[in-house]
Amino acid sequence: MAIKPEATAGNTDWFIHDRFGLFIHWGLYALPARHEWVKNRERIPDSTYQKYFEHFDPDLYDPKEWAKAAKKAGMKYFVVTTKHHEGFCLWDSKLTDYKATNTPAGRDLLKPMVEAFREEGLKIGFYHSLIDWHHPEFPVDGIHPQRDDKEFREKEKDRDITKYAEYLHKQTRELLTQFGKIDIIWFDFSYSGMADNGKGKDDWQSEKLLDMVRELMPGIIVNDRLEIGGDIKTPEQVQPREWVKVDGKPVVWEACQTLNGSWGYDRDNLDWKSVELLVQMLIDTVSKGGNLLLNVGPTGRGYFDPKAIDRLEGIGEWMKYNSRSIYGASQSEFTAPVDCRLTQNGDRLYIHVFAWPFKQLHMEGMAGKIKYAQLLHDASEVRYSENMDNGMVSFNLPVQRPDVVVPVIELFLK
Repeated sequence: MAIKPEATAGNTDWFIHDRFGLFIHWGLYALPARHEWVKNRERIPDSTYQKYFEHFDPDLYDPKEWAKAAKKAGMKYFVVTTKHHEGFCLWDSKLTDYKATNTPAGRDLLKPMVEAFREEGLKIGFYHSLIDWHHPEFPVDGIHPQRDDKEFREKEKDRDITKYAEYLHKQTRELLTQFGKIDIIWFDFSYSGMADNGKGKDDWQSEKLLDMVRELMPGIIVNDRLEIGGDIKTPEQVQPREWVKVDGKPVVWEACQTLNGSWGYDRDNLDWKSVELLVQMLIDTVSKGGNLLLNVGPTGRGYFDPKAIDRLEGIGEWMKYNSRSIYGASQSEFTAPVDCRLTQNGDRLYIHVFAWPFKQLHMEGMAGKIKYAQLLHDASEVRYSENMDNGMVSFNLPVQRPDVVVPVIELFLK
């Protein structure tokens, strides 16, 4: 019996089929180009950070190119930062002046992005920060950029989180009423356990917020960072060892990962993952019943870094020939051979070979269960022998590893 998580309030049927999405972190932090938490890390006050607002001019921004790159990579949905912790909004919110329309960009940047991705057939997702370091009523806490400024903290000690929560709810309403059907909303994040004025569900009024989201957009997928559950679990920059569980039960989950350790554009960060590693991460995630949401941080001029494009194109080249081992696939109950991962979709089992063996690949418990075997990328037959006494199947492989990032053997089961 294959693992099947319990049904969620949001419609995750398409989600667990599509498996692969694009995360986009884009905001004023693309200009300093030193990580999206630069305002926090460098303790930058609003007055200093204002220079990025005054010079934000993504003149090369073409969301159609972004959408085409995502589709070519094999991605089926995307999630974009409508507002990150810095408080800057990509759309023309009526609730703040701190938005793209008031920068040299001079226009709503979110609407054409939604239209471009929708036109390419991708599902639409919005990331919206629960945190706002720019809002005048967001109380100073242990992760606020001016946390160490005693004079500032004293001056701002009477900030009212309930007034900020009202702003948060109203902006969420804008996002869910002005851009058509939204498939995912990705709130980030709660930290009520932090000693220095941490914030969580009571501060965000999470239950009220979630009720509004469900009412405005029935079927929308909501992530798990409101501190009151959600439709999907979202482990960040880690690869779980097994299917993610809550109270011992498997749940719908999504690994969110970066290309180089930074979410926002980080010019001097050279820790770029290889195409092979990224493909292996995608396979590993699906082999444990999860989705992969892979991030790109666009530059301040509005284009994807060439190194990011290179990775997306490399993944896309692999997906072109091997995507049926990903879409609609999930964890298998069979035991993977050494240095391999398994995914399964109905009566088709996929062996992803991470380390190419010499001539033979051995798999236990499969004798008498296989109807046919082939390499997935070119449909070339893979011959095999079966030992009915111990259940072992030995696949006869070429000495030369096929010229694909991760070779896949497709088994048609009886």
